[in-house]
Amino acid sequence: MGYREIYDAWKADPEAFWMEAAEAIDWDRKPTKALTEKGDNLYEWFADAECNTCWNAVDRHVEGGRADQAAIIYDSPITGRKETITYAELKDRVASLAGALRAKGVDKGDRVIIYMPMVPQALEAMLACGRIGAIHSVVFGGFAANELAVRIDDAQPKAIIAASCGLEPGRVVKYKPLLDGAIDIAKHKPEFTLILQREEEVADLIPGRDFDWVEAVEAAEPADCVPVEGNHPSYILYTSGTTGQPKGVIRHTAGQLVALNWTMKNIYNVDPGEVFWAASDVGWVVGHSYIAYAPLIHGNTTIVFEGKPVGTPDAGTFWRVISEHDVKSFFTAPTAFRAVKREDPKGDFVKKYDLSGLRVVYLAGERADPDTIVWAQDQLGVPVIDHWWQTETGWAIAANPVGIELLPVKLGSPSVPMPGYDVQVLDEGGNPMPAGELGAIAVKLPLPPGTLPTLWNAPERFQKSYLNTFPGYYETGDAGMIDEDGYLYIMARTDDVINVAGHRLSTGGMEEVLASHPDVAECAVIGVSDQLKGQLPVGFLCLNAGCNRPHEEVVAEVVKLVREKIGPVAAFKLAVVVDRLPKTRSGKILRGTMVSIADGSDWKMPATIDDPAILDEITEALQTIGYAK
Repeated sequence: MGYREIYDAWKADPEAFWMEAAEAIDWDRKPTKALTEKGDNLYEWFADAECNTCWNAVDRHVEGGRADQAAIIYDSPITGRKETITYAELKDRVASLAGALRAKGVDKGDRVIIYMPMVPQALEAMLACGRIGAIHSVVFGGFAANELAVRIDDAQPKAIIAASCGLEPGRVVKYKPLLDGAIDIAKHKPEFTLILQREEEVADLIPGRDFDWVEAVEAAEPADCVPVEGNHPSYILYTSGTTGQPKGVIRHTAGQLVALNWTMKNIYNVDPGEVFWAASDVGWVVGHSYIAYAPLIHGNTTIVFEGKPVGTPDAGTFWRVISEHDVKSFFTAPTAFRAVKREDPKGDFVKKYDLSGLRVVYLAGERADPDTIVWAQDQLGVPVIDHWWQTETGWAIAANPVGIELLPVKLGSPSVPMPGYDVQVLDEGGNPMPAGELGAIAVKLPLPPGTLPTLWNAPERFQKSYLNTFPGYYETGDAGMIDEDGYLYIMARTDDVINVAGHRLSTGGMEEVLASHPDVAECAVIGVSDQLKGQLPVGFLCLNAGCNRPHEEVVAEVVKLVREKIGPVAAFKLAVVVDRLPKTRSGKILRGTMVSIADGSDWKMPATIDDPAILDEITEALQTIGYAK
């Protein structure tokens, strides 16, 4: 069956579709039905089942003949360390860690915050929580103390699992002082912490509260898997909220198992036993879904990579990892490829490695501009597939389902909605828009398994954030359109659609044009306030390494390009060249903060920013064109 037949089969009988997908999971008690309607537009999947995440991700593979297969490959170009952990070894390590947690009183339903760098123990901590039914909340390692404290107060963890440090190129980031500071600030105090001491930084432990990971694990009795209800939360993952108070996205256990397992073959086209690599971090949703859970649930080998796309040591590090570990399917953010392309525009590093095992590359996290996709396809000689999803959904809303059939790639589109998602483009009144017209992207309820059922301890906020704007729909917060072939185009966050003299224009569309200029490595467009036209677009350009042309020339050329491709209606006249763009650690450009700086509004330093110093450079650049006074 092709994509269309499978999508139509889901639409005709969603519950039968997901009950069939659920056959691939090991159940302690099988679900009697797929969907439970709770009222108030709330739904739960496989709620009456019983299962265990860790059993499905680890133990069943040991029993099913994969004991000696690599489960995790750890590759750290920063330290030069590499390690392969088999499924049998992973089971022993996770069972002992789960036993250590249980010995200190962690039980089913207790929360555990995990504050770790990209090391295998981060995954072991997540799986150990799942093994005993504890609910983990991973916080990006090195997050500021006050931000960690906010999450401690919201999740109220019994324990915090952390490492002594994380490693960045050229520096050691000490985690323990940040953790101590967060616990001091937080009203809620954890009963204990478990600290993984790394040789680059040995932290001081507070007697009675802090315990050494290795000692605790060595003294522990291994724990067995505890069956939990299908609607038992597997984890809480905090995502930024408009109020500054983070939103705790919940993932239910059974829905996550069924949905993620289904995606590995149907979307990413890997078979059990093959190596899958998502170059992300466990602090983000991609790290949860596609480093820690989906590959292991499906019986693949997953890669834990402690490095950067460039600088550890060079722009060839991705290709070395793919070549060395025989990666079949690779997933990263467009921003990572833009960084590689900027350093190595001709692809000299690509040619140094044997990439013949690589079948396909997936991009998500930011809009993948056509220029970056074309560059990657030309260099790698494999399909480069954009797909679109959110922290809230946990897996792709729209994708090219390569494991079902490789659909024609349309540059600028993440392709088509996946089974489970009835995607609509709506006007402000909630009416469907005609094909090709820009509107708000919404998904008809219920959402599929593996997506958020609600927010942690915030039911009203869940309704207000996602369900109230368009009754009967989940509001994605993204704007875009669907073409006559059913392909979806994500043009901007809803608040990035700018209104220039009454014309609704997508900043993403303008970025696409700027990125097509041969000297532009990366770009962003924001809408700034204008008395005459309401808003005007301003472009920020990062140029390719080795581009020595006068900046004014490049700016003049991109202004002309936008006029040619979009028309005078865009009123695009202002652009500045900058060294880099302000981003979150997951690679999302902080456009909202840039708008606030440009308009002279009050703004708060974003908790997730990669390098705060960049905002000073952005302010200076805006001042040169008369903004950010």
